[in-house]
Amino acid sequence: MPWIERLVPFALLLAALMPVPAATQEAYPSRPINLVTPYAAGGGSDVVTRVLADELRRQLGQPVTVQNITGAGGNIGTQRVAQAAPDGYTLLLHHVGMATAPALYKAPGFDPVKSFEPIGMFADIPMLLLASRDVPASNMNELLAWVRKQGDTVTFASSGQGSATHLCAIMFQQLAGANVTMVQYRGAAPAIADLQAGRVHLLCDGPQSASQLVRAGALKAYVLIGGQRLESLPEVPTTRELGLQAMDVSLWYGLYAPAGTPRAIVDRLAVALQGATASAELRAKLNGMEILVFDSAQATPTALRERLESQVALWGRVIREARIPVN
Repeated sequence: MPWIERLVPFALLLAALMPVPAATQEAYPSRPINLVTPYAAGGGSDVVTRVLADELRRQLGQPVTVQNITGAGGNIGTQRVAQAAPDGYTLLLHHVGMATAPALYKAPGFDPVKSFEPIGMFADIPMLLLASRDVPASNMNELLAWVRKQGDTVTFASSGQGSATHLCAIMFQQLAGANVTMVQYRGAAPAIADLQAGRVHLLCDGPQSASQLVRAGALKAYVLIGGQRLESLPEVPTTRELGLQAMDVSLWYGLYAPAGTPRAIVDRLAVALQGATASAELRAKLNGMEILVFDSAQATPTALRERLESQVALWGRVIREARIPVN
């Protein structure tokens, strides 16, 4: 065999061992993506997730299927994503519960910061501080003075221990410097019903279910917790306007991938998320439901990581000081 023929097998072996050029590697995404919400179908989180899934499908050119994996206050679905393959085909949309989990649960099954790659902020549901019509205060200063005078005879409803409505109540109590009586309900609907009937005094809740009742005069609204007034309730001031930034709670949503997801995939998803937040159709749809959409500058891995880390620290302190039982 001539010497050049003897080199052929060796050359083929070298070629097989060489890295595949980037141009021939599988482009991401090349197949459907699963977007997990750790809450039940039909609820607020499910609605937000499905609106985002529709827009990501347009941005990425692949089907995006919503999966509702519920249980343990959102921990089961969140843990499932944390344990998924870090290939960009299993994602998580989660709200502020991601940041409160370490303080509320002894073993949530994940670390909010270490178990995920943040992709970006998506949407925010602000909260209104509501009252029954029987509460005599006409503005926030009068309300705080009334609560300080009445003390624990004031009742504050919430939709469950550790929920955003409960955490809002705790923040208000700390702001007022007075102990109120917490009343727990199985969800926001029965709490609002009792608020309307005057059986409880106060409640924090999202504007989707409350704004119409406020406009009709069935409830009072003292402040919107956030920095931007609602078009539906333009007369209600924000905590930022009133200098009450210490009262900071909302259902903010972020998009996550499992830890270890390649940077190129995270960056591709961030670009898609930024495209989604810039969509006029998506903004109109969510704004019509009193849900605010973050701008593209906040739909980034850095912005979400900073928000998550600061919120984990904030809620850890608030929950410890309030001595909320750990599950």
